[in-house]
Amino acid sequence: MKKNIGIAIILLAVVVLSGCGVGRQVSEAKVFGDCKYDIASVDSVFIAGIDVREFKNIKSFNDFDLVRYPGLAMGLLKKNVPLDLRVNVDITNPTKKRAAINQLEYKVLLSESEIFNGYLSQLIEVMPGTGSTRVPVKLSANAYQLITNDKTRDQFVNLIMSLSGKSDAKPTKFVVKVRPTLDVAGKQINYPGYITFEKEITSQMITGAR
Repeated sequence: MKKNIGIAIILLAVVVLSGCGVGRQVSEAKVFGDCKYDIASVDSVFIAGIDVREFKNIKSFNDFDLVRYPGLAMGLLKKNVPLDLRVNVDITNPTKKRAAINQLEYKVLLSESEIFNGYLSQLIEVMPGTGSTRVPVKLSANAYQLITNDKTRDQFVNLIMSLSGKSDAKPTKFVVKVRPTLDVAGKQINYPGYITFEKEITSQMITGAR
């Protein structure tokens, strides 16, 4: 009898502690809603496997030399033009509480068109009263629709010019939506709604521009 009571007490303690742990995780995830976000820099930019800095002299879509870059020509033919880059996001926590999550959903829009989306699955911890925490995020997308759509083609060319490091390129605005998510016992818990911020991507932000 005493043994059964002892087991029951242990199980009750486990349940209570688990509940406290889940509550703490949810509380720490909510703090991300009060954090400040900024894109500090961009690097490792490739389109159809080509270093985007190769396109520093383009001014319009017609300036893309498909003979010189057969990989790009093949991508257009197959309707699959990979665009890959890494953005370095700085997160600052102005509260007095710890912000921590184990997964972050993101969406990036260009001219109201969603170009990147996905999940960053790693522990992201931003302590209060400290400087910004830098989080590198690798983005990948098929740029074919952006190139062939009349509504987004010019914006895309401006983006490529900015990402190439061209000094006189016009800034391109990214609208970024992020949502902290938690994986608790195999069940996904989402932050209510998206945290949205905007950032103009300029040539000065490109690491290693030449």
